[in-house]
Amino acid sequence: MAQCFPEYSRSRLQAWVEDGRVTLDGEPAKVRQKVAGGEAVVITPAALPEQLAFAPEPVPLDAVYEDATLAVFNKPAGLVVHPAAGNWSGTLLNGLLHRYGQAAADLPRAGIVHRLDKETSGLMVVARTLVAQTDLVRQLQARSVKRHYAALVWGRPPQRTVVDAPIGRDPRERTRMAVVQGQGGKPARTRVVTVASAEWEGSPISLVLCSLDTGRTHQIRVHLSHLGHSLLGDPLYRPRHKRPALPGGFARQALHAWRLGLIHPEDDAAMHWQAPLPDDMRELMRALGLEFDFTTLPDSLDDFFPA
Repeated sequence: MAQCFPEYSRSRLQAWVEDGRVTLDGEPAKVRQKVAGGEAVVITPAALPEQLAFAPEPVPLDAVYEDATLAVFNKPAGLVVHPAAGNWSGTLLNGLLHRYGQAAADLPRAGIVHRLDKETSGLMVVARTLVAQTDLVRQLQARSVKRHYAALVWGRPPQRTVVDAPIGRDPRERTRMAVVQGQGGKPARTRVVTVASAEWEGSPISLVLCSLDTGRTHQIRVHLSHLGHSLLGDPLYRPRHKRPALPGGFARQALHAWRLGLIHPEDDAAMHWQAPLPDDMRELMRALGLEFDFTTLPDSLDDFFPA
């Protein structure tokens, strides 16, 4: 079979035999069945997971704002944005195809213009027309889309700091990103403001607000780790030194896309939305004795960040 059907892997062919999808002269084939030559082998292939990736699915989506041009969703932690290896279904994209039907199917990536990591929660904008998608992508490139994040980190970062360090694939561990000087690194800039601090079992912890000037993969996680202030619960960018276990078994990066602002593609109106911290992050802050009232923040966070 491997010789006759080289487009499929041996493991996939074996699985199809075991599933009864292969016949030999009209009878169900067996994995170690001998052949003499001249027999007829027929395969009924099962659809590959990646072939089903762009199918509509009733994925629950929390719409914060919705009109004919764009929609803003509050993504929960654990929801993958776009199908990829290991997550071919149950993604935000599948939910968009179910929610908007053919209108979403006609758009590249169903209208998605930016992403959040699987375990990062918070606000995302999705275009509902091709004109809006083009406009929002240009806004991201021009940095007129304002994305502010709340993060819980180890240590006490400076009250205000700007991390301007290129990010690329970690040459030693390809599943990670890293600050990469020279060839291979893309410009990346993150502004960080520390707004509250406390201690947990002798280790300082802080609540920081981050603003993105660029949108590199894992940018906030990499830049804060580079500063020496890894996110609480981050399994990929762990602190260099051992830290105490977090209360309640918190096991995701403590990162939430808290505020989103943009220029509406239809009428050029300035719009912004806020999503309160999800329950797991609020409960973690309470258990850590870390307090902060988000209602005390100004309407615009730009004043916090140096130009």
